Amino acid sequence: MPKLCPSRPLLDAATRAGKAVAALNFYNAETLIAHVRAAQTSNESIILQTTEATIDYLGLGIIVGMATAAADQLEQPVALHLDHGGSYELAARCIDAGYTSVMIDGSRMSFADNCTVTRRVVELAHAAGVSVEGELGHVGQNSERTEVATQFLTEAKDAARFVSETGVDALAVAIGTAHGFYKGEVTLDFDRLQEINAAIPNTPLVLHGASGVSAELLRRSIASGIRKVNFGTELKNAFTSAIKRSLSSGDDIDLRRTFAPAISAVEEISRSKIQICASVGYERQTSNS
Repeated sequence: MPKLCPSRPLLDAATRAGKAVAALNFYNAETLIAHVRAAQTSNESIILQTTEATIDYLGLGIIVGMATAAADQLEQPVALHLDHGGSYELAARCIDAGYTSVMIDGSRMSFADNCTVTRRVVELAHAAGVSVEGELGHVGQNSERTEVATQFLTEAKDAARFVSETGVDALAVAIGTAHGFYKGEVTLDFDRLQEINAAIPNTPLVLHGASGVSAELLRRSIASGIRKVNFGTELKNAFTSAIKRSLSSGDDIDLRRTFAPAISAVEEISRSKIQICASVGYERQTSNS
């Protein structure tokens, strides 16, 4: 039986265990291999993600084929997820191609428009057995972090209304993280997170922009209701840095040897993120035993 599955069952299982699922972006065969090896070692479910830019780069057919083959190598179920889908049309293409989970990111739209497009995607996806993640509030880029950005944090009352009107399976929330490299101290609004979690206790919450966030803050976020944690920037940085070192160390043109250190570098980070996401649940089980 194919092990690619919707993300909602994985998130529900994480909720019951009091932990989270690591959502790992991949960009090529090498980063995918790294994630598979990390998941094999950890024996945990993961969510494999691609952005629209990666879809443009690799093509949907290659992505789905590689992800399906990857999932068949793992003991635990895996989801293939569209990260930050910007339109209904893109979500529909991914669903048709075989993605088992999609995100529709209407966070820059008005509340009403965000609800409308998200609800349309939910109706299409659920008919195909595919899970949907929405976003309310806006998780921006570190390069655009200003005082104005704090105005786009998620409000609990809005989250409850959004989930009720759209039927999303998971909700990405803005509590202080951002995409890209952090230039200063990371500050997360845990009071806000707990209020959101209390307002929509049956909807798994998603943390974007987790690269560069300390293990301590990630564990605290998971303990406060986060069930899916996205990682991308750290993975790209590890891969690129390792490639630069590999290329500068000699004249070898064999790509298989050139890429090997980069795969290992990404695998190490992926494994650490998977283990952080899983460790909160283990700590809870230990304390209750």
